[in-house]
Amino acid sequence: MEKKEQIDNKIIGQRIRREREKLELTREELAEIVGLSDYYIGQLERGERQMSLSVMVKIANCLHVSLDYLIFGKTPFESYYAHDAHGVYDACGGNKDPEINSLLNKCSPKELELIKKIIKVILPYIQI
Repeated sequence: MEKKEQIDNKIIGQRIRREREKLELTREELAEIVGLSDYYIGQLERGERQMSLSVMVKIANCLHVSLDYLIFGKTPFESYYAHDAHGVYDACGGNKDPEINSLLNKCSPKELELIKKIIKVILPYIQI
């Protein structure tokens, strides 16, 4: 008889939390983006609840990861996710944009941190 793999909700929850934290999103921010309660997101992250496929898709899209990654922890396409690339991608997809560089060079460290936070917050809303 063929052995079936079990879906481990705790591990999936840990991956969700790790990816949410990489984007510097709070549980409340993630919940607002995907249209769920922060309490439910907390239950998912602790592995206390099993989510529907549609919820898993919303969360994966928001966190910019694949369903393969959430369920199995790996995917052949991991290199396409900028936050997994460890500096391989720059902000302009490999091309330097003088206007963006000029604007960023005028910013204080505090302003740069704010810009980074804004980008991380809006990134999940961008549908390409």
